[in-house]
Amino acid sequence: MADPLDDLLAEHADLEARLADPSVHADQAVARELGRRYAEIGPVVIAAHQRDALREDLKAAHELEMDDEIGEIEAQVADLDARIVQLMVPKDPADAKDVILEVKGGEGGDEAALFAGDLVRMYTRYAERQGWKTEVVSATEGEMGGYKDIQIAVKSRDLENPVYGRLKFEGGVHRVQRVPVTESQGRIHTSAAGVLVLPEAEEVDVEINQNDLRIDVYRSSGPGGQSVNTTDSAVRITHLPTGVTVSMQNEKSQLQNREAGMRVLRARLLALALEEQAAKDSAVRGSQIRTMDRSEKIRTYNWPDNRIADHRSGYKANNLMQVLDGDLDAVIQSMVDADNEARLKGDTP
Repeated sequence: MADPLDDLLAEHADLEARLADPSVHADQAVARELGRRYAEIGPVVIAAHQRDALREDLKAAHELEMDDEIGEIEAQVADLDARIVQLMVPKDPADAKDVILEVKGGEGGDEAALFAGDLVRMYTRYAERQGWKTEVVSATEGEMGGYKDIQIAVKSRDLENPVYGRLKFEGGVHRVQRVPVTESQGRIHTSAAGVLVLPEAEEVDVEINQNDLRIDVYRSSGPGGQSVNTTDSAVRITHLPTGVTVSMQNEKSQLQNREAGMRVLRARLLALALEEQAAKDSAVRGSQIRTMDRSEKIRTYNWPDNRIADHRSGYKANNLMQVLDGDLDAVIQSMVDADNEARLKGDTP
């Protein structure tokens, strides 16, 4: 049987040769995909080469009867064996993509909108820590602050630090327990906000037939300058075969809103296609795409106890304020580890 590691080493060498060919870079989309894959399997290749070198050192140590070094080298080889296995965990094909992050206030009215704003700040600060770029695509602010709903594009400049592979575990209903600013009696309330993480689709990922679209225009109702409420600049795009609908009104021109709407529509259609494919493969996983109206609560943010609890991985910590300031690595890593373990076992959590 073919060794999967040998196959990866051969693929890495082939990618290296192709990326060295100037003609490949004439098509930036192809070059980008090749670069993503090259970066994705690079750590496995490095670890394999390090292990080969250590095995040579171990062979020499045995020949020279260097008993003091043999145990240490064997331990290093074992560590690399484990790392290679971990790196070869089957990857989600969408992991390397950028994302459209949607946050929507749920149960709780004004308090839910304020909590949605807290989540947006948390993700924005986390993106800053990761060196990612964020861009607000569309937003509807709450009457007392925060957001009724908001869509943010999150992009990585580093192929070795992709966005979707980390943020995809954030999809679901987030619950907050605290005393709202509107509560005069000091009682703790529970509110919620929905998070949806969509892998951002390029035009090559999703083919959209313009005849399958119904585009309606209407007057914007939010902030946006003198053109608001005077021109039909807002756009609603409906993909007729799937019923997926996207509305945009943040930009001043109809063309800009249409472009932003198509960007989000492509992401939603890609997410839908990935979910349908996973269902066909009998591999629908708890960490994958969720819709806003599902009631599953994935995480609770408890203000009085300064506690955060993830209900899927079992992660708990009493550093809520640090997490809300963008220190999300530990809680996200708990889901990455659970996901990797399931992938290695071939399970579907």
